[in-house]
Amino acid sequence: MNVKFCQYCGAKTEKKIPKGDDHLRDICTQCKAIHYQNPKIITGVIVEHAGKILLAKRAIEPRYGTWTVPAGFMELEETAQAGAARECYEETEAKIKNIELFGVYNTTVNSQVYTLFRAELDGLHFTETVESLEVKLVDPKDIPWDDLAFPCIESALERYVKEMKTGFTVQLEDIHGSFKGARSTGYYDS
Repeated sequence: MNVKFCQYCGAKTEKKIPKGDDHLRDICTQCKAIHYQNPKIITGVIVEHAGKILLAKRAIEPRYGTWTVPAGFMELEETAQAGAARECYEETEAKIKNIELFGVYNTTVNSQVYTLFRAELDGLHFTETVESLEVKLVDPKDIPWDDLAFPCIESALERYVKEMKTGFTVQLEDIHGSFKGARSTGYYDS
């Protein structure tokens, strides 16, 4: 993504490597502001109740109609865990409790960092919203593995299901590979 005009003074930018840096950046030709482009942070939560996992079928792009755990972009001035709870409510109207960090997933192919938590459902209310076509509690053996929205969600759920039996750990994982084809449409395809 190129920043063609400075967000501070409106002048044109040019690509240069700033002194002391090693990356090509968009730099304002007038005020010399450096426009950094950094990864997006996504926060989400794996919600469990009575041995089942809360899943939502996406009503928005990318990956409309595929399944995921509640997750989305963090907002300014919120913590990762508050963002996960907010996304859970926005996508499912579910409230959660006992939220704990589950893992951090780096997806360099699309410059995103996922912070995923685990939590318990607080009450039995959940429903579809403008962001979800369907919301349901799913037995781990019935997770729609071939219809999950994103590779990092698949990886996290695989580990979560395994650790339901052995005890939970917090892990860091790098997600590699192509986001094209069956695993993605929309934002990631060229």
